[in-house]
Amino acid sequence: MKKTKKSGTTSALSEAEVTKRVDALLAKMSLEEKVGQLNQVGGAEFAPGPKAEDQIRKGGAGSVLWLNDTKKFNELQKVAVEESPSGIPLLFALDVIHGYRTIFPVPLAMAASWDPNVPEKSQAVAAREARAAGLHWTFGPMLDICRDARWGRIVEGAGEDPFLGAAMAAAQVRGFQGDDLADPERVLACAKHFAGYGYSDAGRDYDPAYISETQLRNTVLPPFKAAVDAGVATFMSAYMDLNDVPASGNRWLLRQVLREEWGFEGFVVSDAFAVGNLVIQGHAKDRRDAALRGLKAGLNMDMSSYTYTENAADLVAKGDLTVAEIEELVRPILALKVRMGLFERPYVDEGLLEQVIARPDHREASRWAAQRSMVLLRNEGGLLPLKKDVQKVAVIGPLADSMQATEGSWMVFGHTPAAVTVLAGIRAKLPNAEVTYASGPEIRRDIPSWFETMMAGQASKPAQTQEESDAAFQAAVETARAADQVIMVLGETDLMSGEAASRASLDLPGRQEELLKAVAALGKPVVLVLLNGRPLSINWAAENIPAILEAWEPGTEGGNAVADILFGDAVPGGKLPVGFPRKGSHAPLYYA
Repeated sequence: MKKTKKSGTTSALSEAEVTKRVDALLAKMSLEEKVGQLNQVGGAEFAPGPKAEDQIRKGGAGSVLWLNDTKKFNELQKVAVEESPSGIPLLFALDVIHGYRTIFPVPLAMAASWDPNVPEKSQAVAAREARAAGLHWTFGPMLDICRDARWGRIVEGAGEDPFLGAAMAAAQVRGFQGDDLADPERVLACAKHFAGYGYSDAGRDYDPAYISETQLRNTVLPPFKAAVDAGVATFMSAYMDLNDVPASGNRWLLRQVLREEWGFEGFVVSDAFAVGNLVIQGHAKDRRDAALRGLKAGLNMDMSSYTYTENAADLVAKGDLTVAEIEELVRPILALKVRMGLFERPYVDEGLLEQVIARPDHREASRWAAQRSMVLLRNEGGLLPLKKDVQKVAVIGPLADSMQATEGSWMVFGHTPAAVTVLAGIRAKLPNAEVTYASGPEIRRDIPSWFETMMAGQASKPAQTQEESDAAFQAAVETARAADQVIMVLGETDLMSGEAASRASLDLPGRQEELLKAVAALGKPVVLVLLNGRPLSINWAAENIPAILEAWEPGTEGGNAVADILFGDAVPGGKLPVGFPRKGSHAPLYYA
């Protein structure tokens, strides 16, 4: 295969200038500092390992993640620049998947637009806000092709099609990075999870994937290759075993395909703790062996397992590795810091973020992206658009007034939901109508997510009793009975899709379908709006509800965008990027 040369290294500096500066840095760095650049430390309270400040002060950190605090960014950067031996600035990284403060539709929804302008413009806003907060690097886009909707992380990708996936990959890279890595309104992108994570056994998160090379080359790898061609700066290796070799220790993936065939010149970071997990996966006999295997495979940065910092220097001392091999892995990390201008501009203006997020065009972009992403699944009898002179509208469903479900899964740490819900959007659209609301019975995961204990504001309340559920069900039916028009808002909560959120069934959770049938039996005109991060089995609705709008998890302006479409002020721009199986047991299911 012909080798290409794409590397995410565009900036005002020439290759020769960058190389000269990197050489000068390496010449003055100790071995311990070089190994430190390969170490990504956790900045959150839950993060394992030594205190971040202590590691940074001795030159033992190249990057910090799990932190979202502008003031703290500057404090840690000051330690790195003024107190560490060589004064090398840090890269601050975080999962900014579909927005920082202004939230856009989830990536699966943006893929439904079939329009690369949607993710490119959306991620440009996300980058501007994230950079204003002090972040330099996002762990996105996720480029895993997924053909099993039971897998929770289908929400983060572009669905089942490699052609669409490749187009969305390139667009997101352009949106995050722009044309110049020194641009103070852009961030480094990270193509993840390399590779095959979306093909896990039975859609179970973190499970092994067994994929032929033909399938890899034709289906799984094209979006990653498109990201390289678009200049993506970094890659993230996947957790799972690919054909019995963990992706984070897979020399064929990380060296032969990524660097030798595709000419990638950026750096690769592991997924969280993945280097240390090589022991758990049976690929390494102990942590020392895990460090050796990760480094030899070409994995540049260890995400917070501290396996490199504990073992790399000893591996060099014992002759298992050379200093040149360490330097080979450090070079692209230093080169990106040079190209971004971090040595000249290491700090962020702590008042900038509030100015940036106040821009009205950011919310306008979010509303536009949501409109372009929504898919009109059914409109029998021309029920839509609804007339604005309707007098009594009932908005029914457990997600109708949920900011969390509207903004969707994978919010940045510390994010406070501020979405316009579907209920709020309809009320704003119909200021003279009587718009009533009833949630109906609650929905929740059968097994709580471990994210609920990690993420702020996700503390779970006690489950409804049967009596409370029955009362809520009846209240919803009576609210619908009194209305002229009913809008049902059903689907999944934000914690039902995303990481560690695989589902065995694709049915509407809880009593939602039962409630839908009861309301439809009243004989009122009913529109169904779906808020969800994956395909759902909506067999009864597809045959009995005249109008169905797939709104996905539409973001900050999602409720306004839904109202725009329901009442004819916008046209739904989306087409499905994934098939909707009749049953979860039909997965994996896809159209090719």
